[in-house]
Amino acid sequence: MTKKELIEFMAAESGIPKVKASEVLKTFTSAVMSELKKKEGRLTLVDFGTFYTIHQKARKGRHPQTGETIKIKAKNVVRFKAGKKLRESI
Repeated sequence: MTKKELIEFMAAESGIPKVKASEVLKTFTSAVMSELKKKEGRLTLVDFGTFYTIHQKARKGRHPQTGETIKIKAKNVVRFKAGKKLRESI
């Protein structure tokens, strides 16, 4: 499903115009990003799941074409853990 399809689905299900559904989705994604930027950011939606960040340490990797050893920088990574209802519905 694309962003456009999601907006159309939200508009149809809730009976609101697509423009309003687009604003709601934009606000939601903004809230998720804002929360995850915090040091211990975590966003839990009961029965759906939890978005959270982890810190990956710097490590060594291997270039797939040349086999040369390369350094991979440390970074923060977003994770999602599905809630019970979501797991059961799939």
